[in-house]
Amino acid sequence: MVDMHMHTVYSDGVDTVEKVLKICEEKKLDYISLTDHNTCRQYQDDTFINNTIFSGKIIKGVEMNATFNNRNIEVLGYNIKDTKLIEEWSQKFFSEEVLRSQQEESKRKLLAICDKKGLVYDESKIKKDISLTDYITIYIYKELMTHEENIPILGEYAESINVFIRKGLMNPNSEYYVSNDTPKPIYKDVVDIIHKAGGIAFLAHPFEYRLDNTIEFIDELRKEKELDGIECFHPSAEVDNKMELLIEYARKNKLYISGGSDYHGSKKPDIDIGVGKGSLRIPKEYIEEWV
Repeated sequence: MVDMHMHTVYSDGVDTVEKVLKICEEKKLDYISLTDHNTCRQYQDDTFINNTIFSGKIIKGVEMNATFNNRNIEVLGYNIKDTKLIEEWSQKFFSEEVLRSQQEESKRKLLAICDKKGLVYDESKIKKDISLTDYITIYIYKELMTHEENIPILGEYAESINVFIRKGLMNPNSEYYVSNDTPKPIYKDVVDIIHKAGGIAFLAHPFEYRLDNTIEFIDELRKEKELDGIECFHPSAEVDNKMELLIEYARKNKLYISGGSDYHGSKKPDIDIGVGKGSLRIPKEYIEEWV
């Protein structure tokens, strides 16, 4: 078993590096990667440096936020050799000051949309003491969902937080779109910095973006800047033969294949390390082609 997509307290995960490594060891995983958002600080953690917990192989990784054609996406970087370069470059976009400003701006804009739509909420019940790497919009959504009268107004966006974020907040064509005026790294530059750091770049969870035509989007992305691989195995692709579709596409286009649970701990209670929502199984042979 392998899991090449997990988050710790160094970004928006709940669990420490130590806890994640213990779970991976208990599950006897062969390969893992701690892919925190826009940082490699997880690899400076004493537990990683003095690792006596996990007996498998740890591939240094990162999940970078990026934009392409006004859409927010994520790019996974693996085999990162220069973690300091990733850290320094990320600070231009994800410093404490920038992240705090983004949180405040996102809250203001989303609540304005809620007011316009006639959605009911109690602002005092929206969690305030969140980390800089967390998303305030998640807690606004949770508060909205405590009021039954909001369900018909939200419509399809009431299905899940992922639908609300991907099809609503991050979709320029949605009435729930929350634009953000702070600078964001563009896709091409993210791939470049991953390569400069000695790594290889994979498009993260293509079906998570809830696109009308996922394959067409990947084609457009690759015309802009070629990828090294695709995350074919992910909870968002566990149904309707989506994993098989991505694997076929990757093989046809000579792209590497990766996969992971996108584990965040108790924040996503239906996701477990190594198995995603239950049926995720990633053959280590795919990973051994590029590690």
